[in-house]
Amino acid sequence: MEIRYSPKFLKQYKQVGQKIQFAYNNRVALFLTNPYHPLLHNHMLTGKYSGFRSINITGDWRALYKEVEINDEHVIIKFHLLGHIVNFTDKFYDYLYV
Repeated sequence: MEIRYSPKFLKQYKQVGQKIQFAYNNRVALFLTNPYHPLLHNHMLTGKYSGFRSINITGDWRALYKEVEINDEHVIIKFHLLGHIVNFTDKFYDYLYV
């Protein structure tokens, strides 16, 4: 499995604090060993983010990704957005617009 990042994701990653960066790095390490580990709560999204999958970074932070290329031996995962969930609405908000 290969991990890639959109320019927007990289910009968002640089703007979040070290605590979120540390949590993200730990969750991606877990993702690489087991993409469907229960801590990740890996799931498909619908609506505006249809086609994306989401993994939990912390209690209220998520990373959105797509599988952009799949063949028998190789999967490329591209992370597109990093953001947090606003309590009570469970709606994903792009970090740059919070």
